Amino acid sequence: MARELTASTARNLLKGWDRQQEEFNRTREARLTFMFDMLQAHLPARFHALDLGCGPGSLSDRLLRRFPRARCVAVDRDPVGLQIGARAIGTRGGRLRWVDADLGAPRWTEGLGRPRFDAALSTTALHWLRPDRLRQLYRDLHRTIRPGGLVLNGDYLPWPPRDRAITRLAEEVRAVRRQGRTARVEWKAWRDWWKVAEGTPGLEAAFAERRLRFPSAHPHTRNVDVDFHLRALRDAGFRNAAVVWQGFENRVLVALR
Repeated sequence: MARELTASTARNLLKGWDRQQEEFNRTREARLTFMFDMLQAHLPARFHALDLGCGPGSLSDRLLRRFPRARCVAVDRDPVGLQIGARAIGTRGGRLRWVDADLGAPRWTEGLGRPRFDAALSTTALHWLRPDRLRQLYRDLHRTIRPGGLVLNGDYLPWPPRDRAITRLAEEVRAVRRQGRTARVEWKAWRDWWKVAEGTPGLEAAFAERRLRFPSAHPHTRNVDVDFHLRALRDAGFRNAAVVWQGFENRVLVALR
């Protein structure tokens, strides 16, 4: 008989997820806190949010703790992250829904459970999307976010090619801050987490489905620069789009509906 993923094991995997994410981004918590401060400044206490590319739900979990009257729909296509999040976090008393959907694909919004949301947030996720998918996603969000709502994207968003000198400077600063550590250490933390997860009882079916959905590695679209995102948001109809927080390429974009 197949074993189920226990809630305690799922919570340990979620904690491990947070640790390995912080290997890549030492200002991750500060970035999330800033995004939530934007929500508090702009929205009423009771609001409905989307977590785009939620993974195991780190953002959703923090958001619902920060805003006890908010509700959230967490969306991802990775069955492993969705199963871990659903077991580790649950529904937070009915305030959190988990939705299996492919961002930017046709009709991906049909399972969200409501036609309009007050906000959409994403962190370290949308860089996986191809340019055509990003454009479609932003068009879909313009229809899904109510007037007066907002989109927040915290991610690695590189400079355009004209700013190669700034990109090189950022790499030099990162080398200083690593103090002898290499990027390989960060990637090792990522690979180690996935290795542990794949050996966890109860996740066998989710990993089998994941291999079917993602037969090859995700195409990391580093060529999708910050200017592309801002332009695509404006082209989608958002009235304002700008960088509101950053540490070199580690940025938060906001778009106002």
